[in-house]
Amino acid sequence: MRIGIIAHLKHPIVAPFAGGLEVFTHEITRRLVSRGHDVILFASSSSDENLPVDPILSDEDYDEKTGMRIKRRDLPSEYIAEHHAYFGLMSRIDDYKLDIIFNNSLHYIPITMANLVTTPILTVLHTPPFYELQMAIKAEQRNPVIQYVTVSKQSAANWNEIMSDCDVIENGIDLDLWKSYEKPNDQSYAIWFGRIHPDKGLHLAIQAAKVAGIPLKVAGAIADQRYFKEKVSSLLDENVELLGIQDQKSLNSLIGGASVCIVSPCWQEPFGLVVAEALSCGTPVAGFKMGALPEIVAEGTGILVDYPEVEDLATAIKKAMKLDRTFVSNYARSRFDIEKMMDSYEKMLAEVAQQKNKQKVLEV
Repeated sequence: MRIGIIAHLKHPIVAPFAGGLEVFTHEITRRLVSRGHDVILFASSSSDENLPVDPILSDEDYDEKTGMRIKRRDLPSEYIAEHHAYFGLMSRIDDYKLDIIFNNSLHYIPITMANLVTTPILTVLHTPPFYELQMAIKAEQRNPVIQYVTVSKQSAANWNEIMSDCDVIENGIDLDLWKSYEKPNDQSYAIWFGRIHPDKGLHLAIQAAKVAGIPLKVAGAIADQRYFKEKVSSLLDENVELLGIQDQKSLNSLIGGASVCIVSPCWQEPFGLVVAEALSCGTPVAGFKMGALPEIVAEGTGILVDYPEVEDLATAIKKAMKLDRTFVSNYARSRFDIEKMMDSYEKMLAEVAQQKNKQKVLEV
């Protein structure tokens, strides 16, 4: 198949990755190419040069250290820049003669303009409903042309008011990249990793680690400076180590050496790749019952408590540290294999392309 993948434009699709969506987009692009498909990735300009990138937004003003675009007086806002990038792409996308458009953008424009293109579209709902995307999908549903899929049963439930019975394909990870550790480091510590953002609740994780009496290592970029200043900075001391963005090998070592991984979402987490990655390292999880976490953290692999109970999370940390790491790793490796995910997406892409193209023939 000739597949056009539309990427999220907040960050380039390149390692070290800014977040789980960038990981997903990179992996699915690379693996579709390896399976023999003719793929074009519509992404920002400094995305991985080893991928078949067609740049639709310049990264000239992207700051790798902060993961943000530098604002200049003579440039449009990031919001407007993304709008124009997607608008320009959708205006000409039929010219690429694609069999299918695989939309992973989180943006309203590819949805809004779907009825203006003839190429079939499969859209992955990677987030809970938010205003712009909700409005776009509601409008599209009046004359539906897009096939939708999401990443967990909980995410499908979150979208149920707009679309019932949304298909689900669980996220997977490259298990070959995540070495399993039978034992944590002798010097016990907890790990928290991901974007430092209000949605991810680092401030609650720090508080819980302090109550549990365990040092905390934090890996990830500060995605929201205001949140960091107002909620996180005052909690920092000698027991909290900020490590910034880590490459995959270093992150694997940090997670595998930890006694427990704290996962503290403050929103309806659609999936939680950090959970799959931690468990694949053999590191049990202590976290909140938010979003898909109760769906993917099985008994014996972690302890989940009600949000936002810090004292209960501290207790969960202590309990999770005692779980069988071999059981944890075996569970992750049986459930989160990325090849299972790829098989499902490849099948769905082919079915949507075939179905929509048959419809076009009938209409003619």
